[in-house]
Amino acid sequence: MTHHLEAWIRTALFVIAAMACALFGIASTGCATLPEGRSATDAVTVIGASAVDEASITDEIATTASPKFLGLMRGVVYDYEIFDPYALQRDLARVERLYRARGYYQAHARAGRVISSGDQHVRVEILVEEGPPILAADLRVLWTGGVPPSVEAQVNAATRRALRPGAPFDEDKFKDAEAAAKKALTDNGYAFAQVKSDVFIDLVQHKANVVFEVEPGVLAVFGHVTISGLDPDGKGGAPQEIPEASIRRTLDLTEGAPYSTAAIDSATQALLDLEIFSVVQIVPTLPEPGKPPGSNVVPLAIKVEVTKLRQLRLGGGLEFDQIKTDLHLLVGWEDHNFLGGLRDFTIDFRPGAVLYPMRLDNIVTPERLLPEERLRLQLRQPGFLEARTNGFVRPELNTFPLLVATQTDSGEPVVGYTEFKGTTGLDRTFGPLFGSIGYNVQVEYPFAYKGTLDPALRTLVISYPELITRLDLRDSRIHPRTGIYLANDVQVAGGPFLGDAVDLKVLPEVRTYVPINRRMVFATRAALGFLFPFNYGDVVKNHLGDDLTVDNRNERVRDIETVYFRGLFSGGASSNRGFPIRGVAPHGVVPFLNPSTASQQIAARCNPTRDNPNPDPTVCSIPIGGFTLWELSNELRFAIAGPFSAATFCDMSDVSPKPVNLRFDHLHLSCGLGARYETPVGPIRLDVGYRIQPLQVLGYSSETAVAAKEHAEGTQPRFLGQPLAVALGIGEAF
Repeated sequence: MTHHLEAWIRTALFVIAAMACALFGIASTGCATLPEGRSATDAVTVIGASAVDEASITDEIATTASPKFLGLMRGVVYDYEIFDPYALQRDLARVERLYRARGYYQAHARAGRVISSGDQHVRVEILVEEGPPILAADLRVLWTGGVPPSVEAQVNAATRRALRPGAPFDEDKFKDAEAAAKKALTDNGYAFAQVKSDVFIDLVQHKANVVFEVEPGVLAVFGHVTISGLDPDGKGGAPQEIPEASIRRTLDLTEGAPYSTAAIDSATQALLDLEIFSVVQIVPTLPEPGKPPGSNVVPLAIKVEVTKLRQLRLGGGLEFDQIKTDLHLLVGWEDHNFLGGLRDFTIDFRPGAVLYPMRLDNIVTPERLLPEERLRLQLRQPGFLEARTNGFVRPELNTFPLLVATQTDSGEPVVGYTEFKGTTGLDRTFGPLFGSIGYNVQVEYPFAYKGTLDPALRTLVISYPELITRLDLRDSRIHPRTGIYLANDVQVAGGPFLGDAVDLKVLPEVRTYVPINRRMVFATRAALGFLFPFNYGDVVKNHLGDDLTVDNRNERVRDIETVYFRGLFSGGASSNRGFPIRGVAPHGVVPFLNPSTASQQIAARCNPTRDNPNPDPTVCSIPIGGFTLWELSNELRFAIAGPFSAATFCDMSDVSPKPVNLRFDHLHLSCGLGARYETPVGPIRLDVGYRIQPLQVLGYSSETAVAAKEHAEGTQPRFLGQPLAVALGIGEAF
C-alpha cells in the first residue's frame, strides 16, 4: 500500500509540474529555455571534502545547480543556472580561500571537471586536496594594566571557549575570541577596554600562536540616561501614552552604578519583553579622545520605536484529526497599556463546534453540532515588587466535549465539561533563565452533551502551586540552529492547598540543536514525567484490567476522572507524531464515556477467559493517563527554497500506569517526514508519522499483537489503512 501511495504521489506531482509548465509556457514566463550554445548546470559536487562540508562550499561559489520545481523538474517555474567556465575558475580560488579561513592553509582546489549529462546540460565536479590543518596551539593574553584575578580568569576562559586550543585555526572563531575577551571586560565595568589580537602561523609545524593584547582602562559607571521615541507621532502633538517613569523602572539602569554591558543587554531584553517596542537600542556614549583621562562616566542614549499599543485579532480554524473535527473562530484583544502603567491585558476567545462524529478516518455526515468555547484572560503588571518582576492573573473559562476515543458508537452519550482555571503568580527573567511561581485552581464540572450523565461523576477541584524554570541558551526561539534548552515544571496538589487530588508532579525536559551545515540542523528533545498520586490512581495502577461490577463502578469512575485531568499522556503534533493526541497512555474501559463498552467488558470481551481466549482489543481503546512518562525525539531539519523547508524525524515515548516505572522496552517508535512553510508567526508545519511495527513494544511483531496481549496499550487508529498519523501545527515541534 505504501509503495502504491508513494508512486501515486510522485505521479500527481509530475502531472502538476507538467501543467504548471504548460500554463507558464503560455504566459511565456514559466518553462525556461536555454540560450543557443550555452549549457545548464545540473549538479555541482565537491570531491575530497571532509573537513568542510560540501554544502558550505557550494553555498559560497557562483557555480550552482539549476533548482528543481517540487524536487522533480528543472526549468519549470525556476530559470536554469547557466554554466560559465570563467566563473568556475574564480570559484576554485574561492574554495581555497574558504579552506584557508577554516585553518587549511595548504588546501588546493586542483581542478573543476565539466561532464556533459545530455544536450546542453553539464555536471561540475570540483576536486579538493585539503592538506593538514593549522592548529591553534598557544593562546596568550598580555595585560597592559591590572585587573582582579576573577576578571582575568573570565577573559582567559572566554578566549578559550571561542577558540579552542588544539582545534583547527578558524578565522571567524579568532575574531569571536577577540570580541569575547572584550565583552568579559565590559561586563565587569571596563567600558574603555581595548583588545588587540595577532596570530603567527607556522606552516612547517602546522601551528598558530595567538596573542591577545589587553588594555583594560579605568572602571566606568553609568551616566545620565536619555530616552527618545516615546512620542507617538514624533512631533509632540499627540499625547504621550507611554509613561517614561515606568520605562525607567523596567530599565533598572541607575546613574552612578558600575558600568556593565551585561546589564545593558538585560535592560534591552526587558524593554522588548514589554511588547510595546519594535526596536530598542541602548547606545553607550564613551567620552571622546580629547576628554580628561580620569573621566569614567558613560551616558546612555536609549532609542525606541513604539508598536501599536492595542490590537484586535480575528481569524478562524479547523481541527481535523483521528479524534474529532471542529470549526472555530479566533477573537483576540490586547492592550499593552491597560489603565496606564504598561499593564498588559489580553483576551482570547475561541468559540466553535465539533462536527460529531466526523473525524479523519470516519468521513460521515455530522449527526449533531457540539458547541464549545475557550475564553482566556490575562493581566500582567510589569515592575511588580521590583523592577524586573512581573505579576500576573490568568483566569480561563472553557466548555468542551470529552472526546478521547478513536472509535465511537453514535449511540453512546457524549460527556462535556465546563472548566474554570485560575492562576496568579510572579515571573522574572535572569538573562537566559526564566522562572515563574504561581498558584492554580482548576474546577471541572461535568455535563451531558448527549444522553444521560453518569451519576458517579462529580465536580472535580484541583488546587496546586507550580514552579516553572527555563534556561534558554538557543540562538533563536523561533528557528533555533544551535544551543540547548532546559526546562522543569513542579506541581504540588492538594494537602494544605486543598482540592480533591493530592499528588506531586515533576516534568523535566531538555532540547539540543546542532547545525550540520548552513541548510541542515539536527534537533533532539528528551522529556521525563513523574506523577506521584497519594489519594487516587489505585484503579489505573492495580486494577485496570479488572472486570467492571456494580460494587467497583463508582470508585472506577471517580479514579479515572481524576487521572484523566492529572495524568501523563504522550502523542500529538508536539510529542510522538506517529500517534494521535494523548494516544500513548494506559488504555482501559471508561464507564462514563462508553457504558455499552463497559457492559461488553462484563461479558468478558476485554479480559481473556477459557471460553474467550482472543478478546476484542478495541473494547479497551480509550486513553486514561499514566504516572511515568519518557519521550525522545530526533529531527533533521533542512531548508529547501524560499519559505519552504522540510524535516525527517523519529519519535519514541511511553507512559506507564505505575509510578517511577521507565519502560524502555515500550518504544512506540514512529518515524516520518514533515513539510514547513514560513509565516510571520512561525512555520506552518505538516508532519506524517509512521509507526514502526516491530518497535512498538519489544517482543511483539505489531501493535495488533501488543493490544491482544497487553490490553492497557489500546488500539491505535489507522489512516488509509496504514499505521499513520497526520499532525498539523504552527511553529517547530520543539
